[in-house]
Amino acid sequence: MAYEKTAIPDEFWKAIRDCDKAYDDTFLYGVKTTGIFCKPSCKSRLPNIENVTIFRNANMALKENFRPCKRCKPDGLILPVEEWIKQMTEWIDQHYSQPISLHSLGEIFHGSPFHLQRQFKKVTGISPAEYIQKVRLERAVQMLETTEQTIAEIGLSAGFASTPYFISLFKKKLGTTPAAYRKNYLRSGGIDHET
Repeated sequence: MAYEKTAIPDEFWKAIRDCDKAYDDTFLYGVKTTGIFCKPSCKSRLPNIENVTIFRNANMALKENFRPCKRCKPDGLILPVEEWIKQMTEWIDQHYSQPISLHSLGEIFHGSPFHLQRQFKKVTGISPAEYIQKVRLERAVQMLETTEQTIAEIGLSAGFASTPYFISLFKKKLGTTPAAYRKNYLRSGGIDHET
């Protein structure tokens, strides 16, 4: 079982904060927001203390559905690449409206941006940036069909930082502007004839 989730011993938090190798055989820590567990010496970004759970060993972390970090490999365990990428795509699906970069994915999922990029493309056939664009465009299409938000509001809600970029990418990928897409969709009685 995990240690009391609300009370992380100060000594353990200090070890995590300081990436102290001396504690690697004492405990492991899991980050609830990513579902990943690490050694105290892991060089990944310091999580918020309220998102941390302490485990005595890897088996306990695994039983609570945490996955081993790709960077520090706690207890020598390695998360299969497919599972690692699945966790990333699920995270992107939920956080698409936020700014997401290869570097931030590397920080969150404990891997180098270069390795992450290569493995993501190997598993999915597209780069993380292409996947993020795809998800954002799908959400934009959904909003165009179901809301009365302006094109600018939809672009921002879908995670595009600029309206001109949103319109340009939408036209490049879907062959029409967001406004024309909405107009055609409404004219057809809400039935998408392209699918």
